[in-house]
Amino acid sequence: MAGGGTEEIQLSEAETNAKEKGIYLYCVADAEESISLGEIGIENSEVYTIAYRDICAVVHSCPAEPYKSDDQEVVKAWVLRHQKVIDTAWEKWGTVLPFGFDTIIRAEARSAEENTLNWLKEDYENLKKKIEKVRDKAEYGVQVFWDPKIIAQHLTESSPEIKRLEAEIRSKSKGLAYMYRQRLENLLKKEMEFKADECFKDFYSRIKKHVDDIRVEKTKKADQDLQMLMNLSCLVYVDKYRELGEELDEINKMEGFSVRFTGPWPPYSFT
Repeated sequence: MAGGGTEEIQLSEAETNAKEKGIYLYCVADAEESISLGEIGIENSEVYTIAYRDICAVVHSCPAEPYKSDDQEVVKAWVLRHQKVIDTAWEKWGTVLPFGFDTIIRAEARSAEENTLNWLKEDYENLKKKIEKVRDKAEYGVQVFWDPKIIAQHLTESSPEIKRLEAEIRSKSKGLAYMYRQRLENLLKKEMEFKADECFKDFYSRIKKHVDDIRVEKTKKADQDLQMLMNLSCLVYVDKYRELGEELDEINKMEGFSVRFTGPWPPYSFT
């Protein structure tokens, strides 16, 4: 009786511990290997794979709760290590489906590891489709900037309506000249908006010829006096990136415009 009671308590503790454990998911790789990649994970966790058929999840064991810290440097280190593990898997196996930082599979009726394997089984066809979509491709970032002062100067020199208003301002009294300057500013603003839309459509169509897929991202604040005109994530065949780079060089040579071209990265934006 005493022995049986002790065994029941030990089983209960084991079950509790299993439920408290989670599986931290870095990516799904196009490989059927069940191996350890060593202590390369967040906080030097051992990273290993859970395989199902010809795919595997790249993971580490962790508490079933998010990584949290008030220290931004600590969080930054975690995110960089997360990316490093994905890069390692990408270099090793060639095709991966990356997951965002802090993706954790919890234990429920099963252990977290069993739930991970079950997820691979249930979502196998969908995961395989995504793997095929990104096979032999990498993600590149394309950001196009313009200098609004240079663009405004070009528009001022080329727009008949702006030239007419400028001529009228010179012939008006001080009070009327102020009103005409307001009209000129509004006109120039509309011309800039039209030009931005025109350039976006032109650049987008030129870039699209060299990529497999594009995602338009939010523009961000630019350095110095520049403005970001477009921010794209591009999925590109690994042997086609030079053609894209050459197209971007042509845009970069245009007066008033500049291009930032980054990558290659695992296909974060397309999985």
